[in-house]
Amino acid sequence: MNDLVAMGDQIIRVPRPELEGRERAYSTVEDLRGLVGRHPNLQGVVRARQALDLMRVGSDSAPETFLRLSILDAGLPEPELQVGLRPADPRPPSADLGFRQRKVAVQYDGGHHLFEPQRLSDHRRDKAFEAAGWAVIIVDKTDMEDGFTAAIKKIKKALRASVSDSTVAAGFAEEA
Repeated sequence: MNDLVAMGDQIIRVPRPELEGRERAYSTVEDLRGLVGRHPNLQGVVRARQALDLMRVGSDSAPETFLRLSILDAGLPEPELQVGLRPADPRPPSADLGFRQRKVAVQYDGGHHLFEPQRLSDHRRDKAFEAAGWAVIIVDKTDMEDGFTAAIKKIKKALRASVSDSTVAAGFAEEA
């Protein structure tokens, strides 16, 4: 199911024209729902409907989708995708996933993040979030290989640390 959701997320995602040479998504959730609705007896249609309910615009890669789904599977609130540090800024530093009210940013760093220009850009981005009082959690391929278990613990810990109201904190009281 997760692979189907990740594929759907890539079909509906808003492209980055400067990198991809296109300005529009390949499709929309509504169009995909229409397609699935026209074939109610097709094998796999139930799974397709379930996947559609989990698809979100904003995931830039399959690992980001897998991380988001792992966060949901862990019982945590659904993160916002492509969280701009300053919403009014047209080009703010952004986090792949995040919890704006709790000021927790989560970055999935794929292989291209190992190259020096990207590492410098990532460092500036992360420092901007930290300077604004956000916790920044970096997740990579190693985390994905363990099913994001360690990453989820870090996210839970950061969410708990950001909560001051003990009644809300009870929802994050599970051992990290």
